[in-house]
Amino acid sequence: MELDPLMLSRIQFAFVVSFHAIFPVFTIGLASFIATLEALAFKTGNPVWVKLSGFWTKVFAVVFGMGVVSGIVMSFQFGTNWSNFAQASANFLGPMLSYEVVTAFFLEAAFLGVLLFGRDKVPAGIHLLAAIMVATGTFISSFWILSANSWMHTPAGTELRDGVFFVTSWSEAIFNPSFPYRFSHMLLASFLTGGFVVAGVSAWYLLKGREVEANRKALSICLWLLLLLAPTQAVMGDFHGLNTLEHQPMKVAAMEGNWETSRHVPLLLFAIPDQESQRNLYEIGIPSLASFILTHEWDGEVPGLNEVPVAQQPPVAIVFWSFRVMVGLGLLMIAAAVTGLVLRAGGRYWQTPWFLQAMRFMSITPFIAVLAGWFVTEIGRAPWLVYGQMTQAQALTPSLTGGMTLFTLIGYIVVYALVFSAGVYYLMRVLYVGLEDRPEEEHETERPKRPFSAAHVPFEIEHDEQRGKPASQGGH
Repeated sequence: MELDPLMLSRIQFAFVVSFHAIFPVFTIGLASFIATLEALAFKTGNPVWVKLSGFWTKVFAVVFGMGVVSGIVMSFQFGTNWSNFAQASANFLGPMLSYEVVTAFFLEAAFLGVLLFGRDKVPAGIHLLAAIMVATGTFISSFWILSANSWMHTPAGTELRDGVFFVTSWSEAIFNPSFPYRFSHMLLASFLTGGFVVAGVSAWYLLKGREVEANRKALSICLWLLLLLAPTQAVMGDFHGLNTLEHQPMKVAAMEGNWETSRHVPLLLFAIPDQESQRNLYEIGIPSLASFILTHEWDGEVPGLNEVPVAQQPPVAIVFWSFRVMVGLGLLMIAAAVTGLVLRAGGRYWQTPWFLQAMRFMSITPFIAVLAGWFVTEIGRAPWLVYGQMTQAQALTPSLTGGMTLFTLIGYIVVYALVFSAGVYYLMRVLYVGLEDRPEEEHETERPKRPFSAAHVPFEIEHDEQRGKPASQGGH
């Protein structure tokens, strides 16, 4: 059987990007959370904020390192697997990637050392500045990367001459039509990821009765954040969808599983897209709702996949189901945030075991939602690499063979498995030690024997948050 280098190259790049994406999407949100903790510590002098910041900075350092290692090879793939694209887009993407390194990566790397090791070696204001600079670096990095990626979806400010893109307007190329929506959508996803992970870990510690006061504060901050951001992300997703409908209608058609251009298009809750026969099997939908969501009119017209040849259609089934996974998890996040608000009465949000268990499991959902969103975005662009101007087949390295691509794909899988295993091992050690300033060995003999409840909390931190008074007159 002859191996297809194009398909294998697409799988390889998808694997590398998917593996790498989960790290920066977490560190962007976590860096801002750490900067917030440092600001609270600087303003109040409360050692609880210092302890929380120190712990989450350790987690950030491990995840940041994994992100750097997993991301280095992506740029090399442009030369090895997509040399035609690398040569064609060098006038634009070359400077963009350089700007990301010079303005963002160096900033993050320099100040991360101060943040990690400068607690007692630099003034408190400088330590706060380091946290702010690290968070700023993550924003700048995502700005350049999302701009470059958005240009591939909605190319602007460039002209294709003799197979090479020449920049005609840097402002139009950088701030291309989809960039503001994609950048905002990704930043919100990063904050949600950081918020749910911190909330989930804090809930786990609360269930075990460890550092209750600090973790209660961390959970409280995150629940307020999630209550604000989860609905906001839904609104931003709507704006992003309208922009995609304007510039990439076939992607939207694949997301909706819509084959015929028509009005009163139903929102399909379930379907099995059959691309070979150009129809759906076993449809279950809500009448006219897709038209309303996409056009804000009940009889709005939604484009169908049959407007282009089959060769120019994206893989519909993957896009269709990835979109539903992303939206479904987004609705689940909103439900979790609202539940946290309801349980705030009497401080029940940190004393209700089933809610804490739910938040533990919710900590993984943002990563799945982000990956599903990337699948929709990138696979939905197929067969184009630069939308409407260069296909994936045209971008492929001419001399690449299927055997070479399979060999490197296997190599990446093995190396990334080792990197991931080592990173998770050290991350689990950090989480196991937790916020306590004690050796790891002590935890083995001090684990709670019963599930956490409010009765296990010392008197000093057992307060009714609404009244600011002790909830009981007893304690350990």
